[in-house]
Amino acid sequence: MSHSSETAANRLKPWKHLHPPPAKTPKFKNALLLISAFTVLYLLYFSAALRSGCPAAAAADVNGGGGGRTDLSHIVFAIGGSAGTWARRRHYCELWWRPNATRGHVWLDETPAAADGPWPETSPPYRVSADSTRFHYTNPYGSRSAVRIARILKESFEELGHEKRDAVRWFVMGDDDTVFFPENLVAVLNKYDHREMYYVGGNSESVEQDLVHLYATGYGGGGFAVSRPLAEALVGVLDGCIDRYADAYGSDLKIGSCINEIGVPITKELGFHQMDIRGSPYGLLSAHPIAPLVSLHHLDYIHPVFPGQSRVESIKTLMQAYNSDPSRTLQHTFCYDPTRNWSISVSWGYNVQLYPFLVNAKDLSTPLQTFLTWGTWSEEPFTFNTRAMSLEPCERPIVFFYDRVQKLANGTLTTYKTMDSLKQRTHCDNRNYARGYAVKGFNVFAERLNPTIWNKAPRRQCCEIMGGSGQRDGVVQVRIRACNQGESVTPP
Repeated sequence: MSHSSETAANRLKPWKHLHPPPAKTPKFKNALLLISAFTVLYLLYFSAALRSGCPAAAAADVNGGGGGRTDLSHIVFAIGGSAGTWARRRHYCELWWRPNATRGHVWLDETPAAADGPWPETSPPYRVSADSTRFHYTNPYGSRSAVRIARILKESFEELGHEKRDAVRWFVMGDDDTVFFPENLVAVLNKYDHREMYYVGGNSESVEQDLVHLYATGYGGGGFAVSRPLAEALVGVLDGCIDRYADAYGSDLKIGSCINEIGVPITKELGFHQMDIRGSPYGLLSAHPIAPLVSLHHLDYIHPVFPGQSRVESIKTLMQAYNSDPSRTLQHTFCYDPTRNWSISVSWGYNVQLYPFLVNAKDLSTPLQTFLTWGTWSEEPFTFNTRAMSLEPCERPIVFFYDRVQKLANGTLTTYKTMDSLKQRTHCDNRNYARGYAVKGFNVFAERLNPTIWNKAPRRQCCEIMGGSGQRDGVVQVRIRACNQGESVTPP
């Protein structure tokens, strides 16, 4: 043996004393193995028994809080309104409010006039806000009503009393022209532990608004949610806080500033839509982010969602699709027809856009700019990317709007058709467009989207043309499905 080998062997000698020769202690070794095996089996059995015996605890882990999943009964809505505007705005609220199921009130500045008749049974019950003239308001451009509306969250909290308050998990604020999509709101709130302090909402789409009213604010028109523990803390400081922020323009900025004092940041969800835009919402709604549609606002200030319909009728049409599959509403997907080099973009429940040429995924997922900023009516900037809506007819998509929905055993069939086909067919003389104009409509098949999908990492679903060219009697058949392992949407 070499000198180096002897040295290494000498270094190992002390370790030998820690392990007696196995041949001399067979009984000890066997006993040790038996004890180890018994311990492992016991731990496996005990942990399995705990899991099977405590389903509520398991549900709490999955749903971010104790007491099972949040549902509509756990939410109290505080809607800011006025006696003078309710008659013309109540139709928006009545599209989503469900008497005897939805909880909360619309808070008015005064008692409705007797001449207006009895309060509609289809409207939320109303309350008259407490007098707020003792509070300071110094913003030269705003309205003192911001003070009153900022306090309706506190008034809603205090009106419940201790017993009823215990059953509430979230307080949600909105305007009298806010349209909520309740199932999707519930799906979003189920992502968060209601026992913690949460402030969930969204910003303005127009950067000019966010610079003034802050990115840290949940905008009241799009709506925002406050968990009960945060509401309890907020109620304790709100009145003094309103005076401290007397120069704040709106109620949402006042509340956001008060929540900032408590130290809770806003948790942003992309489905809350303030809709601080002017013009047509078509481009924005055709490329919705991968998030559930929670709210729409400012519907009286933008073009109707569906051409040829009134603003209220448009939302009724959208609600028809929504009621058949809430989670899938406005969810965006796109695919290609390699036989004709077509790009097909689907905004479920809203429209199908047919491009008679190939468009890459980056462009298809970017909204066409069919709108301007809220305050200055400018072309930019927005809080998301946009792409120009070309003036060249041969560069625009052929659009088919939602017509009807049919419920199937495991999903839905939605039908889309052109609204003004005669004018569209004269727009472009290109041969590729002529083939596109020959399409009469689209049938889109989709499985019902489980709302728990929003608890997972977001991913846009895939689609495919069915039956080769997928066209029967001028109607293209499309199927939306979950993307396969390793699948990507790449132009052919």
